[in-house]
Amino acid sequence: MDLTATLDASCSLEQLRIWVGDLSRYPDWLTIVPRADLEEGSEPNAWAVELRAKVGPIARSKRLRMIRTVDEPGHIRFEREEVDGRSHSSWVLDAQLESIEIGTRLTMGLHYGGSFGAGLFERLLADEIESSKQTLRSLVE
Repeated sequence: MDLTATLDASCSLEQLRIWVGDLSRYPDWLTIVPRADLEEGSEPNAWAVELRAKVGPIARSKRLRMIRTVDEPGHIRFEREEVDGRSHSSWVLDAQLESIEIGTRLTMGLHYGGSFGAGLFERLLADEIESSKQTLRSLVE
């Protein structure tokens, strides 16, 4: 599964970066992430992230350990890195930020290499990403 979303916001790159560069802030604007806790003392920074999706009576949740693998002013990337010694499906969240005339453009890509809920949850995730744009925009503008 590969999803891409773009958001144009009338704020500085630095203001938007605060919200997308720290997974602990995602629950404030992305409802499918009810929890993302920074692991104390982890190097590089790592977060325990819970994903939750529900459609009618069907609900799925997934727990991931994500680390920031790129931390540049206009580029942030998080990748799944578990420490249990087992093989896991890849999760990659890539955020590109660029200054534009009205403020900042955020382009986020999500890659998932597994089958978390198949097509139904992929559609739900795409819908959630679209609805989260307004919430994120209201936090930064």
